[in-house]
Amino acid sequence: MLTTTAVRARGLHFSFDDVPVLHGVDMDLAWGTVTAVAGPNGAGKSTLVEILAGVRTPGSGTVERAEGVALVVQRPAAPDTLPLTVRDVVTMGTWNTKTPRGQRRRDVEEALERVHLADLATRPFSALSGGQRQRALLAQGIARQARIFLLDEPAAGLDADSRARTRAMLAAEAARGAAVACVTHDDESIDAADVVVRLEAGRRVR
Repeated sequence: MLTTTAVRARGLHFSFDDVPVLHGVDMDLAWGTVTAVAGPNGAGKSTLVEILAGVRTPGSGTVERAEGVALVVQRPAAPDTLPLTVRDVVTMGTWNTKTPRGQRRRDVEEALERVHLADLATRPFSALSGGQRQRALLAQGIARQARIFLLDEPAAGLDADSRARTRAMLAAEAARGAAVACVTHDDESIDAADVVVRLEAGRRVR
């Protein structure tokens, strides 16, 4: 049973077909911290985060994780014909919970406020920019009271002000006790993180 650690990974190996991607990676995510997963392109960062989230299975190694994981992908796709508003997408995070309906609605509105999307709540999700879609998915996790947030390049393609806003949102979730890990190439995000995990050629070097 995990207590002080939200996620514990040991000896992770992974290959795409016969091409090795990760080589014996160990990693812990602590409650109340922001971890930056850094390294050059092709180092295995996104694959590592997907394994931590449980959407990929390692070839070998183990992952223990607490309940309540929210995975925010780098470029969430959405067909132009998808008839979902931003509020609808955030509300989906509250499905299959035991929270009363009225409280769920309040949780959705609070989550939209926290990611600064309340003024876009009725806009089609497909009409959002990539950064706005990421924020909507972050709000989805907040609305369902996720305790672990795993993000792939949350600052990619954003201007300086938007990157700073994203860093502040993630730091706020960590301050509330969540464990946050994000793949990033953004130097300011790396400098602001509580912990930095650096990969090179699929191996952890820091």
